[in-house]
Formats: sequence, structure tokens, C-alpha cells
Amino acid sequence: MDEDLTSAEDAFATGVGTMDPRADREGLVERPRLLEALSSAPDVPIVSVVAPAGFGKSTLLSQWAQSDGRGFAWLTMSDRDDDPLVLAERIADALATVGADVEAVRSELEEPHPNVDGGVIPCLMRAVREAPREFVLVLDDLHKVTSDKSTEVVSAIVDSMAPGSSIAIGSRGDPRLRIGRLRANRLLLEVGANDLAMTRAEGRRLFEGCGLHIDRSGIARLIDHTEGWPAALYLAALELGASDDVDAAIDQFAGASRPVAEYLRDEFLSRLNENDVAFLTGTSILDPLSGPICDHLLGRSDSGEVLQRLSRANLLIAPLGGVDYEYRYHSLLREMLLAELHRTNPTRETELQQRASAFYKEKGDLERAIPHAIATANPDVAGPLIWAVAPDLAGRGRMETLRRWLDRIGDEAISTSPPLCLAKGTMFLARGDGAEVEHWTSTAQGGLDRLDPQDQERIGLGIEVLRLSGAVRVGAAAMAQRAELCFRALPDDNPWRSLCCFVEGAGLHLIGDPSAAKPRLEEGARRGAAQAPHVQTLCYSQLALIALDEEDPEAAHLLTTHAIAILEKGGLSDYPTSALVYAVSALVLAKRGREGDATVHLRRAGRLLATLGEISPWFEIETRIVLARTRLLLDDVAEARQQLAQCGRRMRHVPDGAVLSEWIDAGWQRADASRADARWPLTPAELRLLHFLPTHLSFREVAEELIVSQNTVKTQAQAIYGKLGVSSRAEAVTCARAAGLLDHP
Repeated sequence: MDEDLTSAEDAFATGVGTMDPRADREGLVERPRLLEALSSAPDVPIVSVVAPAGFGKSTLLSQWAQSDGRGFAWLTMSDRDDDPLVLAERIADALATVGADVEAVRSELEEPHPNVDGGVIPCLMRAVREAPREFVLVLDDLHKVTSDKSTEVVSAIVDSMAPGSSIAIGSRGDPRLRIGRLRANRLLLEVGANDLAMTRAEGRRLFEGCGLHIDRSGIARLIDHTEGWPAALYLAALELGASDDVDAAIDQFAGASRPVAEYLRDEFLSRLNENDVAFLTGTSILDPLSGPICDHLLGRSDSGEVLQRLSRANLLIAPLGGVDYEYRYHSLLREMLLAELHRTNPTRETELQQRASAFYKEKGDLERAIPHAIATANPDVAGPLIWAVAPDLAGRGRMETLRRWLDRIGDEAISTSPPLCLAKGTMFLARGDGAEVEHWTSTAQGGLDRLDPQDQERIGLGIEVLRLSGAVRVGAAAMAQRAELCFRALPDDNPWRSLCCFVEGAGLHLIGDPSAAKPRLEEGARRGAAQAPHVQTLCYSQLALIALDEEDPEAAHLLTTHAIAILEKGGLSDYPTSALVYAVSALVLAKRGREGDATVHLRRAGRLLATLGEISPWFEIETRIVLARTRLLLDDVAEARQQLAQCGRRMRHVPDGAVLSEWIDAGWQRADASRADARWPLTPAELRLLHFLPTHLSFREVAEELIVSQNTVKTQAQAIYGKLGVSSRAEAVTCARAAGLLDHP
């Protein structure tokens, strides 16, 4: 394996100035962007190429040497070079290959007791300054030079570079050189792991060079998983080439794969002492890492220093945000370490996961605590944490996070934990699937006797809230009463209180008490703004319906505009229960004469309604009535009749929904009267204006809404009066309502 990977890291052999014939034989691609950057900076005295093993540092430097017109003096460091005299002698030999006069250096080195500071270094500096041609001195694998004296030799050469010449450093860790001044003065060109990581196009060329033809999706998955690490991609190519099912092999490729694990041990872990390896293994359960959490996990007090040291040694550990506080392991390294921990000490792994979860829970960071709780494979640990955040995730459009956690646990384990059952029910509530809500709340109910009395009360209340909003079939008045009881029983900061406000407000509205409904819906919107934006949009939509009933179209327009903006900004527009929000918006837009926009929202509402499960009957009925009213305004009488017919069949589940019944009756009257429309040959423009006549808007304000001139509005109004046989705006409204052209107030 080492033989296969040599060219991924080394383009030149250990010998001075001799090109390795194995360079690029595995098809590693050229990097035009990086080569151009290197070649376009001949006056930069130092080039630093720093990255972990396997990122193609030496390959890049060798490709640069082939494309640059200057002479290249190449030296690959070994452990012997940590002696300043050995290092000076080898650098002198390398400089000789580009014509530098190094006889004085050699004379100093032949002295019985060479004087490094007073003799060898000054002679080396002179040889560099007086070289007869511009050149690049490559010091590859400089991470092997760690002693202060050897570092001084390299620093002296950096300070001696003549204009047009450069020193290029290849290293796995940051060089121990005084280069701060060079960086500040832009005299340093730095290439790091992010620059060397392969792009998808480069990965494709690599795989093709290995005889593999992988589709774009497969390449993207490999690039993302390996983070573009060239050596890992080459190992993946070897593994995929030996597989009969390439697609399955791509999914299975990980840090625990044998070739990757062996490479990581050989190139990274073998360089560390036992304590560092134990630190890496024990903290591999974390992502991200920080000093405090690692100290808590391992019972030590120096984790911050350890992380900083390992990061600067470029052991596939990177600081987040460029600050030495939080870090992350490369995904493949973390996978390998986790597999090793699980294989050698699974009990220790569970203990560490429990400690990590407890740490984050104490800090109030439940979203970091939950993955560790899940990893303990104990539903009683994970259940309360997931249930605590489930309503917040549902209200903010983050159902994918909740689904991912629950999928990791599995339905069998979920069914043993009432809190997890409620979390699962919350997921289905967001989908509008009342049957599944009922299933999981019933399962939670069956497990209550296993809980202590305090938890029984808390989980029992959660069951009631979910059933209240799910498929339970009760009248509107009973629904409002139950919602009020749940609201009072919940703590003030509980996210479910906003949902209780919505359900109570909607129930009060539907039984014909809008004055009592409005403050509850307004409170639900206020609470939802901070805790449950989706519930906020539902409250706004219900308030908009009340505003329409009260002949306040401007308020309705403002409410629905806010609701739609919240949906689309918060990623909530695909929730099935958002059907009501889009339906009410379509109705408001249609009443304002914006037929095109109304049609867009109408269709969106219809698609979402089709995905809605068996949720509370009143919710579906109300949504369908709103759709029917909008269809009537858009002259789609046939579709309006279908929606109204479906509402009528479901009304038996909401016998006290007086407002729903009134809306349905008004809809049928309008649909029946629509046949009279043919008697009034109004143009589409006149019909749009007709819907503004019942409002308090002046003709000037109507013109602004319709984006036409005031004279156009006056002309169209006179045409309407003539066709209806009336002489005033008020008479036109009365006549249009009698004819079914306008809704009754």
C-alpha cells in the first residue's frame, strides 16, 4: 500500500535534485489554478505548501518545477536533517545543482569543529545571495526539521533570498520560521489543504485515469465524504476498482475501510505517542471539539493545549472559524477512530457518549446533547431531550433534523418510550397525518404507567395537545375549551402554547364569536413569532378570514402578506398544513383583482391539501371553503361546487361550526347565481374594478392598487354603472350582490 501511495505525496525521491520516475503514475491531475498562482509570483521569497499527508504537496511542487523556467534545487528532508551540520551540507549540495558557489560552505564543514553560527550559516547566506541565476530551493517534508539550530539554518536562507529567487517549503505542519513579517508584507505565498483539496472535476479525471467511470452523483458523494483529500480519493479508486457494485461501494467507503484505516495509522497515528492516540480516540465521538468538553469527557485539564498542538501539526484536525477554540476532525479520521473505539471498548464508548450528552444538556445545548444520547442506544436517555425540542423544530421547518434523529433510533425502540412516541407524533402532525398522530399518541398513552407521576402528568398533557391538533373529532366549542385547558396547564415558555391559542381562536371564530377569537389568535401569533413561526402563519390566516368577514380587506391583505413571507423565508412552504395559509392568501388576492397571483397561490394550496392526511375535520373544511370562494371569484364554478360538496359531507364532524355552515351556504348561493353572470357583459377589467367598489378606497387609491390611471378607473366605473342600470357606486354594489357578482357582507 505504501508503494501505491508514494506518488500521491512525493514527486521527487529522497536524493538531491533527482526526479522520482513514479511521479503521477496513478493519474493524479495537474492543478492549473495553483500552478498559475505559483508561476505568477517569482518575486515572492517564500512559498509555503502546508497540508496533511496525502494532499499532493510534493506532486504540486514537482509540477511547478516542470513548468517554471528557473532552476530548481530540490531537497527532501529526513530525520538526519534535524542536525544543523547535516542539513547545511545537504542544502549546499542542492544549491550546487543550480550553479551556486558552495566551496566556502564545504570548507567550513570540513573543519574539526565547525562553527555553525559564525561560519557555516554566513557562508550559506553568501552562496544564496550570489547565485549566478534565479532559482527555487525546495525543502520538502520540512516538518521533520524541529531543532532550533536546524530551524535557524533555514531561516537564514529565507532572509538571504535575492530578488527573483524563492525558497519553497513542503510540510505537514506550520513551519517553525519567522515568517510573520513576510506574511504581513505579502512576501509569502501560502497554499493549504483547502487549496489542495480536489474539486469534482479533478476527482473525475483521477477516477478516469484509474479506469473508473463514475456518474456525477457518485463523484460528488466521494468528494464530499473525503473532503477532496487526494490520497483518500486514490484509495477509494483502488477499492471501487475491486468492487462488482460501484454504487454500493461508494456508500460503504469510510474511514473504517481497511485501506483508509491502515493509511491513517501509518501516516498519522504512528507519529504520535500513546497519550495522544488515546486522546484522539476518546474524543472522536465529538463533532465539534473544544477544550472544555474534552476535559469533561476525559477528566483532564489540558485538552485545549492538546487540540492546538495537534491542529498545528496538521493531523487532519482543523480549527473552526480560524480560531483556536473549537476544532473538527477530518470525517475519515473520525470514522476510523470511532470504529476503533467501538471495536476495542464499546462500554467505554457508551460511557463517553453519556458524559458528552450530560455536558451539553447542562449547558442547555440540547441539539448537541441529543446525538450523543441517541448513541447510547438508550431511549430513556434520548426520549426526554428529543421531545423537549420537537415542537420548536416542527414550528421552524426543521423536520428533517427530527426525522433523522428518529430514524437513527428506529420505530421499535421509539415505541418503548412515551416521550419519543410524542416526538414521532409531532413529526406526523407537521405532515398533517392525523391517523399517525393518533397511533403514536395511543402508543405513548399505553406506556404512561412505566413513568413516575410527574412525568406521567407532563407526557399526558403532551398527548392531549397532539390529539387536540390531530385527528380527534370534536365540535368547535369543545375544541376551543380543550385548547384553553391545555394552554393553562402548560408552562409559560412552552412552544405548544402558541398552537393552543390557534386552535382555541379558530374554534371561537367558527362558533360565531370573532371578538373572543381575535385576542387568542393575536396571542398565538405573538408567541409563534418567537417559538413556532408556522403556527404564527396559521394565526395570521385565521385573523385574515375574520378581517374579510368584517369587510376590512386591507387588514386581511397585510396579514396574508406577512404569513406568506414567513412561510417562504422559514422553509415552511411545503408543510401540508400551509394549505390554509396559501388558500386564504389566494382569496385575498382574488378580491383585490390580482387574478394571476391568486391563481398561483390557489394551485399551491391545492397541491398541499392533496398531501394533507386525516387531520381535524374543521381545518380541512375551512381550507376547502376558502378554495371554493376563491374559485368563484375566478369564475371556476365547477371546481368551486366540488369543493363545497366535499365540505358538506364532512360538516357532520363539526355540527356547531355555525360560521362554516354560513360560508358553505353563501358559496352555494353564489355558485347558483353565477348563471346570472351572462346577463351582465362585464369585461375582465370591469370585473376587477367591481370587487373594489364595496371598499372604502377612493378611485385614486383603487387606481394605485390596479396600477392604472385614475381616469381609467372612472371610465370603467361609468361602464359598470351603465351595464348594471344604476347611477352610483352604492347602487352598483347592491345590484352586483343581488346578481351574485359580489359576496354578501
